[in-house]
Order: sequence, then C-alpha cells, then structure tokens
Amino acid sequence: MRTTSNPTDSRVNPTYWRKSSRSADTGGNCVEVGLDNNEIQAIRDSKAPEAGALSLTPTQSGDFFAAVKAGRFDRPRPV
Repeated sequence: MRTTSNPTDSRVNPTYWRKSSRSADTGGNCVEVGLDNNEIQAIRDSKAPEAGALSLTPTQSGDFFAAVKAGRFDRPRPV
C-alpha cells in the first residue's frame, strides 16, 4: 500500500471517485473509492480529498474490504 498527501500525484490518478452509499452529508465518516477500469485504485476521505489517498493494488483492495466486512477495524463497543 502507498499513501500520498499530494492530490495531483500521478501514481494515484483514478478515472473517477465514487462516494460510499453508506456515507451521508451529515459530516460523519465519509469514504470515496477511486476507480479505474472498474477496479479500486485508491481510498480517500471525501470530506478532505486534498489530504491525500491510500493507493491499493487490486489484491490489496480485495483483502482490505474483506477485512472491513469481517469487522476487523470495528471499534470495541462499550460495555
């Protein structure tokens, strides 16, 4: 994985960005994925796209989203 804080970095140049269907316009957690040839190339915070993006290979993006769906990054719930 590679991160960049330069939004004009040519290494992270997806054809278009798609906002998550779970993102809302209420200022909460908002994520966009950068797609190129229908493959995820990068992930960024839609509230701060100028902050950069996380660049992923197709294998890395598959692994990352499988881990998200499995709850590996969920915060512990208070008891």
